[in-house]
Amino acid sequence: MTSPIPNLPSLQQLPEWKRFADAAEAASVRTNDLRILDAAGINVDITGQVASEELEAAGQALLEARQFGQLRSTLLSGGIANLTEDRAAWHTVLRAPAPIADVAAERQRMNEFVRQADSERRWRNIIHIGIGGSDWGVRLAINAFGYAGAWRHVRFAANIDGHAMQGALAGLDARETLVVLASKSFTTAETLQNGQRAREWLAAAGLENPGEHMAAITARPDLAAAWGIPQAHIFKLWDWVGGRFSLWSSVSLTTALAVSSDVVAGMQAGAAAMDNHFAQAPFAQNAPIQMAMAGVANRSVLGYGSLNIAPYDFRLAHLVPYLQQLDMESLGKSVDIAGNPVGVPTGPVVWGMPGTDAQHTFFQWLHQGSDGAPVDFIVCQQADHSWPDHHTSLLANCLAQREALLNGKTFDEAQQESLHAGADAQHAPWLAKHRVHAGGRPSSLVVLPKLSPYTLGALLALYEHKVFVQSVVWGINPFDQWGVEYGKVLAKGIVQELAGARPGPDEGQRHDASTRHWIEEFRKS
Repeated sequence: MTSPIPNLPSLQQLPEWKRFADAAEAASVRTNDLRILDAAGINVDITGQVASEELEAAGQALLEARQFGQLRSTLLSGGIANLTEDRAAWHTVLRAPAPIADVAAERQRMNEFVRQADSERRWRNIIHIGIGGSDWGVRLAINAFGYAGAWRHVRFAANIDGHAMQGALAGLDARETLVVLASKSFTTAETLQNGQRAREWLAAAGLENPGEHMAAITARPDLAAAWGIPQAHIFKLWDWVGGRFSLWSSVSLTTALAVSSDVVAGMQAGAAAMDNHFAQAPFAQNAPIQMAMAGVANRSVLGYGSLNIAPYDFRLAHLVPYLQQLDMESLGKSVDIAGNPVGVPTGPVVWGMPGTDAQHTFFQWLHQGSDGAPVDFIVCQQADHSWPDHHTSLLANCLAQREALLNGKTFDEAQQESLHAGADAQHAPWLAKHRVHAGGRPSSLVVLPKLSPYTLGALLALYEHKVFVQSVVWGINPFDQWGVEYGKVLAKGIVQELAGARPGPDEGQRHDASTRHWIEEFRKS
């Protein structure tokens, strides 16, 4: 490692942090003080977050104390932003209108590959094999823009569970199928094991050269070539592209084949527009910054342990797991970049599902549960179907649920409601206690004019930059994931033990009693 070990002051030692925390505790949700930000064509309504002039000033001072401006410049210019791995996190260059030469060349290669396949009407079926960042973004984009069907049929296999691969292969004609392997390292266990099953399936179908029916996106083209994948089918990643930010690269080959290269280009353009907003908009009008500071106040000061994502659009069903990985893999850290405990709660649990299904699943807990959670409502002002009454109902439900969380219902209001519903004077006060809504529960409303590749790209970049700003405040590195890596290392040893190998004395003692027991039990299966 060549980067010097940073000497970062502890967050709690900063007077700017105490000022911010005190201001957040004293602030309130000001429902009559409209705060709507315009960011790359998206409206971000943060009226439902706690606010005050003191909190606004304290947030700006805190970011200055954390050298936010310098760190943002490092990120956007391709400097060493990922200190623990001594490399850049330059995913923004992947969607730049005029990127560096390597990126432009790979973009052109991918588009030409898709154009040729389309012109030949080749590969009616695509099996996309990847996991995490090599999977969720592709699922999201295809579900968003191919939900009504496309001439190519796409299946996904991410999980190591053999049922996932079995289901992906079932009923397909191998001669009309392309298998896409997306793995930055080309050593990802799940991807290679599933890929091996796909290669065997292609060979069993009588194909002389199964590699001709495979493509790879990886930072190790040599390993992909060793698998027999032709060089023309191998697309380059770079070590400075984190998996959860790789959607903007040739990982979207499957997206381009399924719903067109224009969709990929549109998403890149929307994300680039959000990059410009993030780089140039002043603090008070900068949507990623404002969402981030609201999130820091909610998590680290006000004590909310989670963040609910409520996309009121059926096509955005995969947005929740996409944002779960982005947020929780980036911010699931408790040690700052200097190696010291952060000292305050960091990244929240991110969860949710599309409305209105969510209203019949967990909104009861959001409204009247003891803890509650901030909610990001996401909705499209215009629909793309021909049933306006459906969309009117969808918009009404989104606004109503948010209003209920913001304003609540007082005891007096609940009592009058009970009386009007026919309760007698004795029972009305009792019923009213069950109908009270506390209100004042924070939320944001993100409004897309309509769902297009451009607006989806801008939306995803909005959340990327929000996560980065929060990492700056907490002083953590959002670009590594050592917690994930540790489990992978342990799994390699256990795989060998389950296959019959006996652990060495140190390894056997390392296992806890329960793990030792189940290794022995599973070996008998």
